[in-house]
Amino acid sequence: MAASPYTELFELLDITGDDAAECAHLLDTPADEPVLQAMEAMQERLGAFPVDSIRAEGAVEAVWIEALLRFAPSVHAYHVGLGISPAVSAASLADLGLQLRINRRVHGRFGLDTWAWLTLHMAGNLFRLGRLQFHLVPAADPSSEWVLGVHIPEDGSLSPELVDASFSQARAFFTRYFPDKPAHKATCDSWMLDPYLVERLPMSNIASFARRFTLDRCTDAPTDAIYFTFRQRGLDNLDRLPRETSLQRVVLERIDDGGTWQLGHGHLAL
Repeated sequence: MAASPYTELFELLDITGDDAAECAHLLDTPADEPVLQAMEAMQERLGAFPVDSIRAEGAVEAVWIEALLRFAPSVHAYHVGLGISPAVSAASLADLGLQLRINRRVHGRFGLDTWAWLTLHMAGNLFRLGRLQFHLVPAADPSSEWVLGVHIPEDGSLSPELVDASFSQARAFFTRYFPDKPAHKATCDSWMLDPYLVERLPMSNIASFARRFTLDRCTDAPTDAIYFTFRQRGLDNLDRLPRETSLQRVVLERIDDGGTWQLGHGHLAL
């Protein structure tokens, strides 16, 4: 059997199984105009350190999946051109394969409803360093020029040791590769920073992670805890969800009691 022409690309992006077959189908024909336009939009942002993901009105999911696939090698080349190791670049871009697998779990089909999130990776300034992802962007706070946005991929433990190692890697990494963009603060916007979670599960790794940050404010995010705990969109049929772990029980019991989960917005000094 002949080797797939996409083997190297799919290894870079950690695309496997049925998702690989579906992606190969998208790549088997030349890119059409909507795909080329999406790639052009990503090219304009590459190396520009954008804060926000691309929001395309009337976006077609398949168009953006194909555009992300076709554009990823340009991002990898950009990383390597900065002197960043191919392994770090691959670890960062592998979120595409992870998000495809999550989409299959959530919707039972091939797709990428988080395609806009992946456009941040394609700007070349979001990196997976150990357990966490770090997004180097200009700071909104005038007291600081640059800041690292912290994101938490779903795979793996949030043990204090792994988190410590990830922050240590980030300090060294950004100092080395972006010395002209010093970041002295990290921020995190996550339902894991909701004080309710720290109160109810004080000895958990999530609570340990949340306590690293100074909480600035909270905003209502009714569905975030459900999505990230159970990978279900929306608040329907919650009675069918498992209550096997303490986290699952806490997430559902708060809703049962009429409460609303929140997004905690916090910061820490690097």
